[in-house]
Amino acid sequence: MSSKKQIFAEGYCGKKLFLIFVIGSIFGALYEQILNLVKVYFTTGDIVWSLRRGVIYGPFSPIYGVGAVLIVYFLVRPNYSKLKTFIYGALLGGAFEYIISLLQEIFTHTTSWDYSNHFLNINGRTTIPFMICWGLFTLIFAKYIYPFISKLIEKIPVNIGNIIFYILLIFLVIDMFVSWTALIRSAMRREDIEPITPVGEFYDKVYPDTVLSKSFPNMEFKVRKDK
Repeated sequence: MSSKKQIFAEGYCGKKLFLIFVIGSIFGALYEQILNLVKVYFTTGDIVWSLRRGVIYGPFSPIYGVGAVLIVYFLVRPNYSKLKTFIYGALLGGAFEYIISLLQEIFTHTTSWDYSNHFLNINGRTTIPFMICWGLFTLIFAKYIYPFISKLIEKIPVNIGNIIFYILLIFLVIDMFVSWTALIRSAMRREDIEPITPVGEFYDKVYPDTVLSKSFPNMEFKVRKDK
């Protein structure tokens, strides 16, 4: 009797979702960089390739990674119709974009986008046209891109897949923790709060605003109203 062949990250398991997060993070960073290149070219005629990411180390934009996981878990797994996938994708994308913008402003006193001057914007955090775009992207991703990526992931040999999984997991957990706590410390510096621990002193020395501005060039500081 032959035993069933073991498949790496089969179905909608945690390993599959994490790798979808990683892939979404990489493609999100690449998308932002290409978008910025196009904008700069049509504005100035210059070809500029600058970093657009959500962490200090590596080509990752975790916001897109989380978005990809949400789409897979809430919209792909139930296998909705194309119409429902589009509608739910538009609502999910808009709500997610709004919440992330709000949380970033609350915890880091910064913003990475402001749609206040855009047509049909919602408090400058998202817009109805962008939500429609999110719906279209969700439909394409859910029905065509994800099935292809899922099959590729499941073809990875189990031993190799597990090694890749744990290396990426440890690296990204540390990377995201350091990146986002550095941003929080940056917000504290702008409030003239002195470090009270060696950790704070370390962040001020290794991750000053000059370093963070290179890693997050599209990030803008919010000006306090009482200043």
